[in-house]
Amino acid sequence: MTLSERIPSWKKLSLFAVTWPIFVDSVLRMLLGTVDVFMLSRISDKATGAVGLANEIIYFCILMFGFVGIGTSVAVSQYIGAGREKEASRISALAITLNLIFGILVSLVLVGFGESLLRLLNLDPEQIGIASHYLEIIGGFIWIEALSYAVSSVIRASGNTKSVMYVTLGVNLIHVTGNYLLIFGNLGFPEWGVTGAAVSTVVSRFLGIIVLFILLYRRIPAPIRRKDYVTWNGPYVKQIMSVGLPAAGEHLAWQSQYLMVISFVNMIGITALNTHVYVMNISNYFMALALAIGSGTEIIVGQMVGAGEMKAAYRRLITSVRISFLLTLAVVGVAAIFRHELIGMFTEDPKIIAAGAGIFLLSIVLEPGRTFNMVIINSLRAAGDARFPVLMGVLSMWGVSVPLAYVLGVHSGLGLLGVWIAFTVDEWLRGVMMLLRWKSRAWEKKALVKPVSVAENGAGAQA
Repeated sequence: MTLSERIPSWKKLSLFAVTWPIFVDSVLRMLLGTVDVFMLSRISDKATGAVGLANEIIYFCILMFGFVGIGTSVAVSQYIGAGREKEASRISALAITLNLIFGILVSLVLVGFGESLLRLLNLDPEQIGIASHYLEIIGGFIWIEALSYAVSSVIRASGNTKSVMYVTLGVNLIHVTGNYLLIFGNLGFPEWGVTGAAVSTVVSRFLGIIVLFILLYRRIPAPIRRKDYVTWNGPYVKQIMSVGLPAAGEHLAWQSQYLMVISFVNMIGITALNTHVYVMNISNYFMALALAIGSGTEIIVGQMVGAGEMKAAYRRLITSVRISFLLTLAVVGVAAIFRHELIGMFTEDPKIIAAGAGIFLLSIVLEPGRTFNMVIINSLRAAGDARFPVLMGVLSMWGVSVPLAYVLGVHSGLGLLGVWIAFTVDEWLRGVMMLLRWKSRAWEKKALVKPVSVAENGAGAQA
């Protein structure tokens, strides 16, 4: 056995090396939706608002795919940290199959009930026709994104974050090219508008998943056998779901309250909706840095917990929170200086630019609070402590965010600014609760797996 083989897997990972590819990958993934919004804004604000709202439903579905992906990432990280690579590969294969089945079911729902979902959000009748057509095409192939989420989670959990980043870069290049050709009808291609944006998204994602599968077999520590994809293993499923289902509950709570708040925004008016769509498309990039640090920390903490290194895991998270807080504050501060120019990239409407600029100033307070959630919740899950975040999340989001958004945004007449104040209060409240939970160290008793030496002396590794 060589020296490198004796070094624990988590000691081979640095936060910067793991995090920067995740950050770039997150930005590139968000560009898929932003590019559609940006290019369609050249057609009309109504088309932009319609597609933006359809994308909210699509993002909701993608977040739900994450319940298997998150559970898989945590389990695989802990198995690798524990030195049990074969089991990591087997649980990976099973997770990919589960997400494919889930993705197909979601595709059927979106194709069959997409228009009904849009009507529930009080969308303008003219925009419903645009949004439902876009949603039907994207939704029919959303199972591709379900596969992508699962495979990417497995590759990242082993510490190979650069590979996923390169695939996402390629997907974006294909997507931008497809939009250029199919939205506007350049170089002799048909001018399909919104339909062109949808077709371009589907094609680029399909090509991306092919490459991801090739990388999966090259990057995973132990080879996946074909039978692993169809072999049911109850303990593996239980491990995935013990983290994944609470994560899904939290995502469901967040996105459902978000969609409820969007219905309040629609009640305020179409200008407020279009402003919100533009601001969210930019704000997503503020979140990308904290999300990347949170995901990178999750991988390292998961491997530390699998190896039984609880003190190292505790220190790693505290350091990551400090880094992400300061970086997020710096990024949002710079964006606030150029807030008018940023909104002006999407529209020339002075009312939208003025309203959006006000939201950007509020983001200086909002985004650092959101940082606590993204970074700490990821590490709580990585340690196997997945139930606390969802319980606190439901209480805060539905007990604070939703009623406060209605009171401030609709009842009190503050409009879109009132809605975003409600978001800010919710994010800070949950962030503080998550930090207190981490400091309590209750998560130290919730690891999913034991180090290989302990497992071999006990009941033995799962065959």
